[in-house]
Amino acid sequence: MQPPSTPELPHRWTEHTVQPDEVGRRVQDILTGPMGVSRRMIQKLTRAKGLRHNRKPAWLAAKVRAGDVIAARLAMGEAAGLEPVEMELAIVHEDAEMLVIDKPPFLLVHPTAPEQDRTLAHGVAWHIRQQGLHAAVHPVHRIDRDTSGLVLFAKTGHAHHRLDVQLRAGEIRREYLALVDGVMADDRGTIDAPIARDPRNPSLRAVREGGEAALTRYAVVERFPAATLVRLELETGRTHQIRVHMRHAGHPVLGDRQYGRKGLDTIKRQALHAERLAFVHPSSGEPIELRAPLAPDMQDAVDQLRGA
Repeated sequence: MQPPSTPELPHRWTEHTVQPDEVGRRVQDILTGPMGVSRRMIQKLTRAKGLRHNRKPAWLAAKVRAGDVIAARLAMGEAAGLEPVEMELAIVHEDAEMLVIDKPPFLLVHPTAPEQDRTLAHGVAWHIRQQGLHAAVHPVHRIDRDTSGLVLFAKTGHAHHRLDVQLRAGEIRREYLALVDGVMADDRGTIDAPIARDPRNPSLRAVREGGEAALTRYAVVERFPAATLVRLELETGRTHQIRVHMRHAGHPVLGDRQYGRKGLDTIKRQALHAERLAFVHPSSGEPIELRAPLAPDMQDAVDQLRGA
């Protein structure tokens, strides 16, 4: 079953109320930021008189004040920029503001090239469309294609802005479980090493002096004869941070073909799982803590190590 095409969907005014920390920004910044409207769509809406600022025609360069209401007349799905794709989602938590999904391995969170038309974001676009909602797809953070576990999506521009503020301030706690090569000696510790692009391969990262600050905390969960199950918490969110830091520590993630070596026969990807998310609800302010059990292939690898 395919969803109806966007032109057949009704239009509705999508609104955003300016928050105190957004005061002084331009109307255009509110549209492209918390509301998630593309610049191309803004041009289209300007011609069609589909933008309002406090119920009057909007001037894109105008500065906003707290309590101002910015509105855009959008068809459902226009801001998302993704063609919805029906797929099964392992939903861990959902409310009017956000959605948390336990992502399986081998699935991109969001497309990085035009030909990638079946990512988790496409499935979220379908899910939101089936609820009869207009919402752009806003992943608050991302995990690698081959990493399993929790991914947080915002369902409104306001929620995305609030959660992004938490993320940038280090207030969203992210914990991972990893199987790493070798037996780690210390029960717990901190890896504080800057990360930059690898000069030999710009698509990869490496610990390099002068790179961006990166800090990872770890605690051993279980030791095996030739591997360790370790819990890791990110204090920063650099690309491939855990994988780069564990290689730097001499214990690369098992199965990581880019930063380590081929792992166990029972797991065909890096043995890394986003187990826990803890943050504050963007509207109510209530603390939220969510966990996801190990993906089946990673649990099988742990069982095999225990048997060995």
